[in-house]
Amino acid sequence: MDRHPAAPVERCAVTPYGRGAGSSRVRVFGWLDRVDAEFTVGSYLSQPDASPARLARHPLAVARAEARLAALARSRPRRLLLHREASPLSRGWWEERLLAGAEFAVYDFDDALMWDHGEGGALRRLAPKSAKARLAVRRADRVVAGNAVLADWAASHQRDVVVVPSCVDLADYTPKSRYALHDPPRLGWIGSRGNEAYLLPVAAALTEVHRRTGARLTLVGTTTPTLGALEAIVDRVPWSTAAQRTALAGMDVGLMPLPDTPYSRGKCGYKLLQYAAAGLPAVASPTGVNAELLTRFGMPAPRTPDEWTDAVLGLLGAHPDTRARTGRAARATTARAYSYDAWLPAWTAALELDTGARAPAGRPAPEPAGRGRTR
Repeated sequence: MDRHPAAPVERCAVTPYGRGAGSSRVRVFGWLDRVDAEFTVGSYLSQPDASPARLARHPLAVARAEARLAALARSRPRRLLLHREASPLSRGWWEERLLAGAEFAVYDFDDALMWDHGEGGALRRLAPKSAKARLAVRRADRVVAGNAVLADWAASHQRDVVVVPSCVDLADYTPKSRYALHDPPRLGWIGSRGNEAYLLPVAAALTEVHRRTGARLTLVGTTTPTLGALEAIVDRVPWSTAAQRTALAGMDVGLMPLPDTPYSRGKCGYKLLQYAAAGLPAVASPTGVNAELLTRFGMPAPRTPDEWTDAVLGLLGAHPDTRARTGRAARATTARAYSYDAWLPAWTAALELDTGARAPAGRPAPEPAGRGRTR
C-alpha cells in the first residue's frame, strides 16, 4: 500500500494487484485517473499478479502488506472500494473487516470468482476465492459487477447490485488505418500467460488457416513459449503500454477463443473490446458477454474448430473495405457504449462520488445505497 493510514481515511481503494495488472488497471486505476476525488490506494505487493510463486519470492513484502491491511482496517475508512480481494492469503477475514468497518463500502469484481474453488497448487488451495467473494458481496453496501452474469449471481446475495462493464480508453489504442492484408496475414491475440491456453482448443483451426494462407499469429504478452506445436507459427511481442497501443493496429484479425465453462461465462469480454477500440476485425467465441459484443460488432461467433477455420478464412478473404467497415463500426460502438467516458457518470454514482452524475442513456444511475448490510 502507498502509506500507513494513522487517522480515518476519507476514501480508499484496495486491489490485490498493481497498475501493471490488467484487472486492477481497468477496474480501479482507470477510474481513479478520471475523478477529482483523492483516494488512498492499496495494491498489496503492487505487482502484476499475486501468484503463489511470486508471494513465495517476497516473504517480507507479504508480511508488510498484511500489516498495512491491519492498519487500514483499524482506520475504518469513510468510503472503501474493494476490488476482487484484499489479500491472496485471506480466507475472508480481511475482506470482512474492511467492508464492515467502512462507513460506505463498495465491492467490485470482474471475474467469476464465486466459481474459483482454489484449483491449482497447494498454496492456491489454501485460499480459494469463491467463499470470500460470496462474503464480500454480502458484506458490502453496494456491489459493482462487470457484467450481467456476475450481477445475476451477486443479486442472490446482495440487494444493491450495479453493472459497470470493463471499459476501454480509445486514446490508448492507435486506430487501424490500413485494411489490406499483410504478407503473410497477421492473426493476433493479446493477454496474460495464464490465458494463452485458451488458444490450444483452436490450434488445429489456426494451423489449417496457416496452411492455406501462410498466416502467422502475433501474441502480445509474454515471450515464454507455452503453446507447443503452435509456436511454429507464433511471433511474440512483450506486453507494454506502448506495445498495446500500437500492436493491434498492425494485425489483420484479432482472436478471442474461450471455452464454454461457468468461469469463462463470467468474463467481461475485455480482449474483444481492445480489438474493437483499435478498429480491428475479430473472431471470438460467443461465451458469456462475448455473444452480445459480437452481435453488436457484427463479427463472427464460431463454436467448433471447423467454424473457427471458416470464420478466420472468411475475414481474411473479405474485401479490405468490408474489414474496414466492420472494424470502424466496432470502434464507434465501443466509444459509445463501452468507453470510460460513456460510463464515468454511472461509476461515480455507484461510489456516490458525484450525486449529480447521470448514467448513460438506457442505464439509470443506481439508487442511493441503504446503510443496512446483508449480513
